[in-house]
Amino acid sequence: MVIILVVEDDAKLNQIVCAYLNDSGYEAKGCLNANDAYDLMYNSLYDLIISDIMMLKIDDFEFAGTVRQINKTIPILFMTAKDDIFSKQKGFQLGIDDYMVKPMNLDELVIRVGTLLRRANITEERKMTVGNLSMDADAVTATVNNEKISLTLREFNILYV
Repeated sequence: MVIILVVEDDAKLNQIVCAYLNDSGYEAKGCLNANDAYDLMYNSLYDLIISDIMMLKIDDFEFAGTVRQINKTIPILFMTAKDDIFSKQKGFQLGIDDYMVKPMNLDELVIRVGTLLRRANITEERKMTVGNLSMDADAVTATVNNEKISLTLREFNILYV
């Protein structure tokens, strides 16, 4: 199953977006700030990030830059009230993949999520095989020559990404 991280400091909007994505067939997990997002990303593998720009403690431009340094391929979608060209330009220069202005249509959000996942070649089945190594991101297991190997979550994430 595709797992989406929603980083939004408005708790009610966070809950609404996560519920809508869950109802649309994704597994969405929400957090209210970038520090919590870092913690979640350290402990789990996400397929896409949806994030606000204006959060407490850290601005999302910094968050997106840090995420992009760690993972160059994960799709990032900004959702924000900022509709100015400077914010859009800065976001895209940092490596985000899409930008939505609030208030947003949740059906459009789901369409954009599907498009980003398709472009990133992320499918419902999160399995990968390279040579003799097979990895299953849903079960967090790895095998070499059909023998299970023991990896920490961090080791798994490094290999899988």
